[in-house]
Amino acid sequence: MRKKYLIGVDLGTSSTRAALYQENGALITQASAEVSLHHPDPDAVEQDSDEFYSSAAWSVQQCLRSSGVDARQVAAIAFCSQMAGVTGVDDAYRPTMPYDSWLDMRCQPYIEAIEHECGDLVTRLTGCPPMCDHGPKILWWQHEHPDVYARTAKFLMPAAYVAGRLAGLDGDQAYIDYTFLHFSSLSDAEAGTWSDELCKRLGVAAEKLPRILSPWDSIGEVTSEGAADFGLVPGIPVAAGAGDTAAGALGAGVAFPGMLFDTAGTASVLALCSDRFVPDVENRVLLVMRSVLPGLWNSLAYMSGGLVLRWYRDTFAARECAEAQQMGTSAYAVLDRLAETVPAGSDGLLFLPHLGGRVCPTDSELRGVWAGISWNHTAGHFYRSVLESVAYEYAYFLSILRQLLPHLSLTEVHVIGGGARSDLWNRIKANVLRVPYVSIDRAEPATWGAAMIAGHAAGLYPDLAQVAAEQARPVSRISPEAEIMARYQAYLQEYTMLLAEIAPRLRRLSHLP
Repeated sequence: MRKKYLIGVDLGTSSTRAALYQENGALITQASAEVSLHHPDPDAVEQDSDEFYSSAAWSVQQCLRSSGVDARQVAAIAFCSQMAGVTGVDDAYRPTMPYDSWLDMRCQPYIEAIEHECGDLVTRLTGCPPMCDHGPKILWWQHEHPDVYARTAKFLMPAAYVAGRLAGLDGDQAYIDYTFLHFSSLSDAEAGTWSDELCKRLGVAAEKLPRILSPWDSIGEVTSEGAADFGLVPGIPVAAGAGDTAAGALGAGVAFPGMLFDTAGTASVLALCSDRFVPDVENRVLLVMRSVLPGLWNSLAYMSGGLVLRWYRDTFAARECAEAQQMGTSAYAVLDRLAETVPAGSDGLLFLPHLGGRVCPTDSELRGVWAGISWNHTAGHFYRSVLESVAYEYAYFLSILRQLLPHLSLTEVHVIGGGARSDLWNRIKANVLRVPYVSIDRAEPATWGAAMIAGHAAGLYPDLAQVAAEQARPVSRISPEAEIMARYQAYLQEYTMLLAEIAPRLRRLSHLP
């Protein structure tokens, strides 16, 4: 029986999604399961590593049952996952701690300590400034829970935990794939190794760190126990997998230098594919992440874009939500129709979207503002100003990318996520960034990216970049318009000056009782 199906699984913050694909890239079926967030105290956000495993098992079983596909026809499986959190396993691959989520800020004192001790060195070597990621979290467990640290054989991420358990690994075989290295605070990302200097400076035992693999490296095969859990058959190859952003970029067809990737989701991510490792030491805005594809890098920054849109919808758009429900559509589509009638620049209304602080660069004390409000501003103006604010932040990210990588000619942006369905938002971003925007025919590019990795591991896709590019079929393409671009450049300058001038006052306001 010829094996012609691939499985990709995305272990997210709020849900696990599995998808079954044919060898030709066609999606057969997909399934998802919610996963829980636990808050043992106000600053803590934890998840259960075994729930990642059980939710993945259930989702894969559902895909196979609903499709009727014989599990013997599955050629390989791979996982991708959220990237900045960390968990640990003992010598027998049993969890020693909860998954310490990227949302958990208990490690803030250790972020500050790393910044003070060797912030520039961490940024130069890992490609990422000190932030809420693996290194500070490992230090938190080392100093706050030394018993857990002592029991932990290796620290790893959800994708590696689930894949390793499915393949029956022990603690010594635990791994990390190279797309996570920028978040480690402990690596030489360009060399693809752990940094002895950073381990010594931060006091982390190098033997606690897992081996580093390429995403398509085979870590083993599905065991009998794993097969029973997932509804698979023993012996199916398990690939190392990747981080969710890296898998999503691959699934969106971002396979060549000069291409950009916009994840228009709860977190709005803008990434540029490059052939050079150029850390943003001066600005501390961009993170440089290894692409799944060898020799390529994704320089990226992010903000809470989709979360701001949801806040506006839930706070100010009750009527639009009710109207959308009656029409069987989304509230965002109704809001888009209101904003479509408003000219570029929202008739002088500017919005600063940092309701809970700024992420890149980190400024937890910034807050949101509407400026320039007048009698003629309508709900459409206010909503359009929110959409435009995300584009202005993206323009800031892109200005730094252009400075650091002046040799690159920017070709097009591939946009995915819920926001990709908004032609209005895509048009705004295309004109503010001065780069064409392309929506692609992939509802879940992260699971497809993981499936492609599995296919490469199984020998079905010898040229991963070619498959990624061919499978990223465009749904729509929006090119910038000269007149609107010029109009937005004037508003972008005002946005930048407003943010610089008002930021000190916003920081003071954030401390008032």
